[in-house]
Amino acid sequence: MSEAKQELLGILLKKSIKTGHFILASGKESDLYCDSRVTALDARGANLIGQVGWEMVRDVILKQHPGATAIGGMTMGADPISLAIGMYSAGEKPLNVFTVRKEAKDHGRGKRIEGNFSAGQEVIVVDDVITTGGSTLKAIDAIEAEGGKVVAALVLVDRQEGGREAIESRGVPVFPVFTRADIFGGR
Repeated sequence: MSEAKQELLGILLKKSIKTGHFILASGKESDLYCDSRVTALDARGANLIGQVGWEMVRDVILKQHPGATAIGGMTMGADPISLAIGMYSAGEKPLNVFTVRKEAKDHGRGKRIEGNFSAGQEVIVVDDVITTGGSTLKAIDAIEAEGGKVVAALVLVDRQEGGREAIESRGVPVFPVFTRADIFGGR
């Protein structure tokens, strides 16, 4: 594990990872809770997410999908992660950043996807944490409905509770920065 990735894991463990008994957004019960926003909205955490995420995009995802030109996901969890990676990419191969609203706006242009996105683009969808994969799949549905082609999913934390498999069953490979096994050393 790189020094930057190790430091990011330390921040996640200190600020975002909690153990105990939790009811998740999916309704499932779990002994693990990850509030990644606390890390993603920390100045050093955001910088490390940008660096580690961009290295994963550049060294793995873009080698398989060189046509990807944008990165984004469901607001709010994906927003700081997508922006950090997009900012870090600027010095090499700039990725445009976008965000997916839960629902289309009921005013203005009535858009569901905001930012630097257009139909026909190959994009990387982002999520902060996946459990069942539900929010990532909703983002994929919205992107595809607007004419985008999702070539990969980058997630900060894969809880290893079936979400990766659900997303990959749609033909979208998942690239986690960390898995539950990484966080707890295989426990």
